[in-house]
Amino acid sequence: MGESRSIGFFFLLLIFSTCFGDQTLDKITELPGQPKNVGFNQYSGYVTVNQQAGRALFYWLIESPVSRKPESRPLVLWLNGGPGCSSIAYGAAEEIGPFRIRPDGKTLYLNRYAWNNLANVLFLESPAGVGFSYTNTTSDLYTTGDKRTAEDAYVFLVNWFERFPQYKHRDFYIAGESYAGHYVPQLSQLVYERNKGVQNPVINFKGFLVGNAVTDDYHDFIGTFEYWWTHGLISDSTYRSLRVACDLGSSTHPSLQCMNALRAAQIEQGNIDPYSIFTQPCKDTSTLRHNMRGHYPWMSRAYDPCTERYSKVYFNRLEVQKALHANVTALSYPWQTCSDIVGNYWTDAPLSMLPIYKELIAAGLRIWVYSGDTDAVVPVTATRYSIDALKLPTVINWYPWYDNGKVSTYIIIIIIIIIIWLKIHLLRIITYLIYFFIHTIKNFDFFSGLLELDTIRYNHYIILLLSWKIRLRKKQDEGKRKEI
Repeated sequence: MGESRSIGFFFLLLIFSTCFGDQTLDKITELPGQPKNVGFNQYSGYVTVNQQAGRALFYWLIESPVSRKPESRPLVLWLNGGPGCSSIAYGAAEEIGPFRIRPDGKTLYLNRYAWNNLANVLFLESPAGVGFSYTNTTSDLYTTGDKRTAEDAYVFLVNWFERFPQYKHRDFYIAGESYAGHYVPQLSQLVYERNKGVQNPVINFKGFLVGNAVTDDYHDFIGTFEYWWTHGLISDSTYRSLRVACDLGSSTHPSLQCMNALRAAQIEQGNIDPYSIFTQPCKDTSTLRHNMRGHYPWMSRAYDPCTERYSKVYFNRLEVQKALHANVTALSYPWQTCSDIVGNYWTDAPLSMLPIYKELIAAGLRIWVYSGDTDAVVPVTATRYSIDALKLPTVINWYPWYDNGKVSTYIIIIIIIIIIWLKIHLLRIITYLIYFFIHTIKNFDFFSGLLELDTIRYNHYIILLLSWKIRLRKKQDEGKRKEI
């Protein structure tokens, strides 16, 4: 009897070590320069997505604080766009992650509005060739596109859940911004389709969320050129040239006439911050101004060269890479915020994500679209035109939300898609969206019940959401009483 118990215990221990062994090796003890006693666990490392080609993607999982019971929190995958830009550089280090890098490039400080306060957040550097993610097949860098990126990301998820079985069947969401307006719906479609017919799927996919997202070439072109013109950023003649010279149906391989019109638009706009047009740009702008590259020719890869410089210094430090279990293959190039090779040689990009939206809406998945009104790269006008093309019925009409008596947000709810426009001034779009979203996201199931209202700044957003829900319930109850 004792012997059989010992054997049973041995096999149980073997199963545990097989499931959790790799993740134990991936656990981060402490990052160089991080604040002490942060109260949450971190893991990072590589997951192989193609054994034959030697492609492996780098991830960084940042769990919710232990005090907030991360085991009961959902999992959110965050992707940045480019294409070719790092979710570690932007998503984790500048946007929604728990740490900010100081100008010395050595020390970190806490971001009070980090999304891991609400969920376990998984940052992925995708595709191979971006950031620390790598391939042993050089040609991969010149043949990457939307399709392979989605397939590799799906394989990553399948393998990652095997390494972290405690997240199997957990509520799971995919989020991102800019060119992740392609990555997020495409990966969402793969997960949805491969979950069909599966009872209690391992990847318990609930929906996705995108901000200032590249969605549909035609509507994005029209909306962007219109935004530049109506905001006084370009002249009447340049606006007309853009409308005539550029093929509004496709952003790939623009004509010489279109490129000339785009260059004229850049010159007329001057040295502004294109991601927040009312914000003063960083003085060190030598690497920022609208490089003519990427999916849309006017899209700059980076937001702020000052913060970009901090991250380049920090993530290229050997002790940081060691702590992150990164660069284990000793890459022949330094870690970069964006890969020029991957971005410039992008091979495939569908003209529109709207067919995927239609498919996933019909499937009953939840979709959030948000857009800030000072972003001139993928502006709110582009988002409005794209969503309008879906011709969905409006459930709740356009209305303002107030912040201390001032209008800060406009909301419209269209069928399953919830669309939010933010009035933003003096702050970079995605940073302000953190302040807003960390307190409005509660109405999107994956963050329900996660915040104590009296401990968080901007808690009026949650109160407004709760009040809105209560008002709806009161009206419904009143209607029922009248019927009785």
